[in-house]
Amino acid sequence: MDPHGPGCPDSVLFGCKLTASTKSYTFQVDKEDDSDHILALSVVCLTDGAKDECNVVEVVGRNHENQEIAVPVANLKLSCQPLLSLDNFKLQPPVTFRLAAGSGPVHLTGWHQIVHREDASFEEDDDLSEEEEEELAPIMPARK
Repeated sequence: MDPHGPGCPDSVLFGCKLTASTKSYTFQVDKEDDSDHILALSVVCLTDGAKDECNVVEVVGRNHENQEIAVPVANLKLSCQPLLSLDNFKLQPPVTFRLAAGSGPVHLTGWHQIVHREDASFEEDDDLSEEEEEELAPIMPARK
């Protein structure tokens, strides 16, 4: 099986910076792209130049009713919690990151995972299931 073929994920490094002058960043993909995209956040941290103040980072997305919702995911302060591991917190684009309080700079890092879908991959799956069915042994009647 080709490790880069249909259905296999590609991962690229993701990063963005929120500051007093750039309070938000929107991660989105081309609407015509038929691949599946996942953004897995690993770390949010304060960087050089941050003040000792609360820096609240929110994720703005859509809920199950397609209504906009803002959820705080990190509250960082230089003197007590300068970074937070988000353990590959997975989000589907489009998603906006917003510095709701503080002046930053706050960096968010993670992985942009892309799963390429092609019609051929579904045909391959069908062929495999037919082969598996052929390999099954016939059911024999019980002996009396």
